[in-house]
Amino acid sequence: MKTPSRHRDHLTPNRWAQWWPIPLRLIVGYGFMEHGYAKLARGPESFANILHALGVPFPSLMAWATIAVELLGGLLILLGAFVTLASIPEPVLQPGYETDLLYLAALMALVLGGPGPLSVDRLLLRWGIDTNWPWLLRRPMGDREG
Repeated sequence: MKTPSRHRDHLTPNRWAQWWPIPLRLIVGYGFMEHGYAKLARGPESFANILHALGVPFPSLMAWATIAVELLGGLLILLGAFVTLASIPEPVLQPGYETDLLYLAALMALVLGGPGPLSVDRLLLRWGIDTNWPWLLRRPMGDREG
């Protein structure tokens, strides 16, 4: 009988499986915040001009809405707070291919798999506050993992 190595014992999938959302949240949240900050730094008017050229209605309003969603939504994703709610407007307000399929896949993974440990949503769940949305699709609190 082989004796398992110490290294293998410490890197078992069960031990580390719960931590997968953290790097995903950090990368996606930072990515959205960086895009929002870049639009803000260049001036919302510049982004509104691009939206106007694309035929987006109310380009000034949509420019500010996109910047706000990217900054606030990105921060919420990064912190693991209201991940499901924050994930909804992110791809909707993106013109063109800016979000790419990678962002969409990452957001879906976070919505379906949850924000993981070290998240505001996990803390709120411990206090009995379920941040999943829509509320009609909630599972009973006792049926949750983690």
